[in-house]
Amino acid sequence: MFGKRSDIAAVKSPDAAPKPAPEPKKVDQAPVARAEKRGGEPSEEYYETKATIFNALFETIDVSALAGMQLDKARAEIRTIVDEIIAIRNVRLSVAEQTQLITEICDDILGYGPLEPLLARDDIADIMVNGAKHVFIEANGKMLKTNVRFRDNTQLMNICQRIVSQVGRRVDEASPICDARLLDGSRVNVIAPPLSIDGPSLTIRKFKKDKLTLADLVGFQSISPAGAKVLQIIGACQCNIVISGGTGSGKTTLLNCLTGFIHPDERIITCEDAAELQLQQPHVVRLETRPPNLEGKGKVTMADLVKNCLRMRPERIIVGEVRGPEAFDLLQAMNTGHDGSMGTLHANSPREALSRLESMITMGGFSLPAKTIREMIVGSVDVIVQAARLRDGSRRITHITEVIGMEGDVIVTQDLLKYEMDGEDADGNIVGKHRSTGIARPAFWDRARYFNLEKDLAMALDEAGS
Repeated sequence: MFGKRSDIAAVKSPDAAPKPAPEPKKVDQAPVARAEKRGGEPSEEYYETKATIFNALFETIDVSALAGMQLDKARAEIRTIVDEIIAIRNVRLSVAEQTQLITEICDDILGYGPLEPLLARDDIADIMVNGAKHVFIEANGKMLKTNVRFRDNTQLMNICQRIVSQVGRRVDEASPICDARLLDGSRVNVIAPPLSIDGPSLTIRKFKKDKLTLADLVGFQSISPAGAKVLQIIGACQCNIVISGGTGSGKTTLLNCLTGFIHPDERIITCEDAAELQLQQPHVVRLETRPPNLEGKGKVTMADLVKNCLRMRPERIIVGEVRGPEAFDLLQAMNTGHDGSMGTLHANSPREALSRLESMITMGGFSLPAKTIREMIVGSVDVIVQAARLRDGSRRITHITEVIGMEGDVIVTQDLLKYEMDGEDADGNIVGKHRSTGIARPAFWDRARYFNLEKDLAMALDEAGS
């Protein structure tokens, strides 16, 4: 049997008597693909055939030996053994069907199982797994159900464990909620039973393989060419920026784009719950929070990271997402010489973003008068960039708003650029345009002049108004 092959590196030790392969389950001898259900979803017979071959493979190979091999070599070894199992068990498959089955088995053992084809597609923005039998994706702004499924919730939980363990985290009954990331930076959230009633729930916010730029956002009509030029100047002249928006509105993507205009000589420190930012500058220090260990100790919060940043001689501090007391430390950093710092937060408008900053500082236990907090916000934040996901699935930068001062107890803002919807086309896509509000000289004009960018700023605002 397979245990006697000397040329297969991943087989079990030859000293142990090889186990006879278990009797095969009675499977339909017709090719698997012909037994598919209507709509392209594989049939139960397909999954039974796959499970039979998978179990026989596990009795033949040493999975721990596979883990130490190069990926291509490990896949070749699995392919060789699966071919022999299929031949011995007389499972009739076409070449295409056998190739698909081997690929899926390799993905189960070496990769992320049924998720591998979805992760390979660059047009998918989100993957949402609601238990073993229900997998949804978001592609081109639309929510779609796929025919991808897991064998059972145990397989799904094993895949979740494999993902989070790569970044030193865990998910189990004792710690059923986990934020993590894939090796390419894609954001991962897992919530497991008993909190998730119908099996583990896995959500992956995918990153595109090619990093998006402002030019790409112009191509997607997320921002006008003149608006992109204004954002470029804002990023280059060290304005303190807050990017605001709802879930899935493109805040992190926009933050990545704006960091592209930071000068290569500047020292940048990023703080994130799960490291997602893809900065291209040579001098970047990436920091990531840490959850508590099994004893409930060792937790490092975002506020801890931001405080520590101040001792690391940063020139710019970038916070992936502001959601708690770290808002106070970020504002302090912005107001004490770290110009050009950036962060994102959840809010539906620039005005709400200011309110959320104030609320987060108050919830952090800082017993400061409301007016003092607002004065701190005015002295720290220069520009708010609002992103939104519209009802047709498109993402737009809807406001570029600057914070200009206080009138009494109220923070005064002014919009430089707004996205105005004009209607929708025959396909239901929203039609609109980014329009200037007519502000010829923004509050950060002197800062732009300091960096010799005032002429470019004037031209961009003039073009936006035309």
